Amino acid sequence: MTPVSFLDALQAAAAEAEAAEAHFRREIAQRTKALERERAFAFRRLNLMRAVAEVIASAESEEIAVASAIAVVRSKLGWASDSEARDAVLSHFAQVAKAAFASLAPPEAEAEEADVRQALADFEAWYASTHENAFWVLFEHYMPETPRVDF
Repeated sequence: MTPVSFLDALQAAAAEAEAAEAHFRREIAQRTKALERERAFAFRRLNLMRAVAEVIASAESEEIAVASAIAVVRSKLGWASDSEARDAVLSHFAQVAKAAFASLAPPEAEAEEADVRQALADFEAWYASTHENAFWVLFEHYMPETPRVDF
């Protein structure tokens, strides 16, 4: 064994440890990013459905509830105009609004048991199958930097 060979072995071990650490840090960064996205989507889901539930709670009929819920979605997404793609999204979201209205109906009413979470999951699955990104990405509004002007 030459005097330098043990140094080569130690250097190889150090390089291996460095590579393992770098790999671990990449995995952690990817996992953190995925968890951040899940959290953001969960809060967007909660905030939208909270707003939808508020307008549906005061609706006198399913038709009014659906129209109110769609108005909330339009407002939250900043959709002032119509398009074929937007109409498709809103018509599919109407099923979520109907389930929410049915879930808020008085117990004595003869309404079928509505699973709002399942209706929302079905809507999200439909959106994901027909679009590149998740529905909740639509809520990411880029706000450009605006110069601050002092008068």
